Amino acid sequence: MSEHDKNGELDGFVGADRSSGAAHRRLRPSGGYRKLRSFQVATVIYDATVSFCDRFVDKRSRTHDQMAQAARSGRQNIAEGSRASATSSQTELRLVNVARASLDELLLDYEDYLRQHSQPQWAKDSPEAMAVRSVGRDRTDRSDRSDPTDPTSHAALYRRWLAHDNSAIVANAIICLIHQANYLLDQQVQGLERQFVKGGGYSEQLATARLRERERGGREDQSDQSDQSDQSDQSDRTDRTDQPSPPSCPACGGMMALRTAKLGTRAGSQFWGCAKYPACKGTQPV
Repeated sequence: MSEHDKNGELDGFVGADRSSGAAHRRLRPSGGYRKLRSFQVATVIYDATVSFCDRFVDKRSRTHDQMAQAARSGRQNIAEGSRASATSSQTELRLVNVARASLDELLLDYEDYLRQHSQPQWAKDSPEAMAVRSVGRDRTDRSDRSDPTDPTSHAALYRRWLAHDNSAIVANAIICLIHQANYLLDQQVQGLERQFVKGGGYSEQLATARLRERERGGREDQSDQSDQSDQSDQSDRTDRTDQPSPPSCPACGGMMALRTAKLGTRAGSQFWGCAKYPACKGTQPV
């Protein structure tokens, strides 16, 4: 992506052309979000937050629902952004940024909980925080994972912190996970931006594919006309050989087509126009 190479490759999608029944590959892949490390960490955060709120936050408090909703938004928007990637780079970027903002909101809720309950927050380089962070690094480096998309096995790695009876330990562990998810999402956004700058958006890629198809179709039509001329009588062949062959476009080097001017002082006269018109407006006199 792209930075999906850090967080897991996106799955390609093969669809069916209903008009011809032929299989085709979409211009841009979508889905595959279950393999993204950001989605896996966000899933652990969501499940852990629901459990934390049920155990340590008053269910009648608005904070209980707000924290669960923020955690859910962080997870769901990663998935929705991955699905939207097939048709819109801007939508994918927007949804990934929404996920990042939701996790930032959740981070503040956990920090507020610790402060309001007079509990210490682990420093970034404290032994406790380093122990939680090392689990994520070990999982990334491990090559013998049976199923990296299984959220249960992923959450089990953090069970000794997330299932602890001390709410401060649970909150601090989740804070470490949120920082990890935010880092992964930042990398994902940077990768998406680089991909957009390098390859353009969906509309640009679709237009490019259309121009290639038109050019290919033009070459096939030209070949068909040549075959038909071989079957015509000698006089027709002589007439056809008198016609000039299409030159290369002076602007883009592509194929040109014989056109007739419809407006202006040269109306009715013929000229060579680029087959890629209107994308290319190269012309040449006959």
